[in-house]
Amino acid sequence: MWKRCVMCVTCVTVALLLAGLQAAPVLAQGYPNKPIRVFLGYTAGGASDGAMRPLAKVLEGILGQPIVIEPKPGAAGAVAADQVSKAAADGYTLYFADSGPLTVGPHLTKVAYNPVASFTHLGSVCILPSILVAHPSVPAQTVAELVALSKREPAKWSYGTSGIAGPHHMSGEYFKSFTGASLLHIPYKGGAPAMTDLMGGQVPLMFSSLGPAVGPVKNGRIRALAVTSAKRSGAFPEVPTLDEAGLKGFESSAWFGLVGPANLPPEVVQRLSQALQKAGEDKALLENFRQQGCDPDFRNPAATLEMVKADFTKWGKVIKDANIKVD
Repeated sequence: MWKRCVMCVTCVTVALLLAGLQAAPVLAQGYPNKPIRVFLGYTAGGASDGAMRPLAKVLEGILGQPIVIEPKPGAAGAVAADQVSKAAADGYTLYFADSGPLTVGPHLTKVAYNPVASFTHLGSVCILPSILVAHPSVPAQTVAELVALSKREPAKWSYGTSGIAGPHHMSGEYFKSFTGASLLHIPYKGGAPAMTDLMGGQVPLMFSSLGPAVGPVKNGRIRALAVTSAKRSGAFPEVPTLDEAGLKGFESSAWFGLVGPANLPPEVVQRLSQALQKAGEDKALLENFRQQGCDPDFRNPAATLEMVKADFTKWGKVIKDANIKVD
């Protein structure tokens, strides 16, 4: 009887161990071992799609699994953010996030996620600065001259952007708070109509994405004054930063990064963050980014999290001071 009991206990123990192995995280089998879904916050064909697709091809070669891109548009990226925040923390559902739904949107509308606590920040990928451009009729040739001009004629000057609370609007309002310039914001329903009106002289200034400004600047239809990033942009190496133009410490850029749900296992975080850093060494990918006006900026998880926190605080103050509201 005693031997039978020992055998029963042994069998039960072995069975439990086997069941535990079967229920263990897929990490025990090597992560990743199946396709990874990456949500986008916007429709296909936009900036996030344009950056994620070449990145996905590089990551597939590094990780050895397909990357399935799934657009989840809505609420300026907040729909995708919310879905990923509630996904299983296994590393198979990620979000190619832009800074908007993490550092701007929560100050303007109620969201169901916390930009820090609801996610595992795996790393940044690239930054998207704005460029301050002017119609040739604007007499100011430099940023300092523009600021002085706006203060002398405060009712005359305005700037266009792609819309309220977008990254270019944030750049414009930050510029105003930094300099005291008097500029009226003219929001458009997208960057294309704003650029059309700028070239036509209907609006004198614009904070724009870099890509759409390349052609008009080269052919002289508009004039570039400065970029809002901390370093000069690869798309406009001859154009100074606002810091170089005299606004010391000025930096205003949107960015893309990869995030997952909170509490991803350390092994998954390490695998994905290392894959991102490896992708950042791919010269073809970096050139692809630059051509899109997205300057490569691959940061590790810790540095990315600090950027999220700093931007959240910065844009919260800008939104409050400028009394920015969305309908």
